[in-house]
Amino acid sequence: MIALFEHSPWVEARADARPSTGNRHADLMAVVHAASDDEQLALIRAHPELAGKAAIDRTLTAASAAEQASAGLDRLSEAEFARFHALNAAYRERFDFPFIICVRLTDKAGILAAMEQRLRNDRETEIATAIAQIGEIVRLRLEDQA
Repeated sequence: MIALFEHSPWVEARADARPSTGNRHADLMAVVHAASDDEQLALIRAHPELAGKAAIDRTLTAASAAEQASAGLDRLSEAEFARFHALNAAYRERFDFPFIICVRLTDKAGILAAMEQRLRNDRETEIATAIAQIGEIVRLRLEDQA
């Protein structure tokens, strides 16, 4: 069984400690939305950068490695890798957390376009967007388990 949330078992533990609504995804996301700002930031920061150091070092979780590979991030040209690296750095400098997107719902070009566009957002918008994208990642991981 894969972890639904990257390095954040507290989300599933809290959801399991509450009465279920019968909708696992909604129960999990209710925990995320009820979490403190610091907990939400820790959840976001637990995610790896796309085509980043963890991918190069092969220290991604199995789920993240498969998801990044599904978008072709394991087969980048030098120019594409340089672009991802530059955008990751700019994004992390601006927001102090990694860029999060559900890579299974897009491709390399879509990811790069989203990175460029989302760099224009304010921090609060990006936190909300990252949480929504984590929700999509978890939704697909739950579907994989069904």
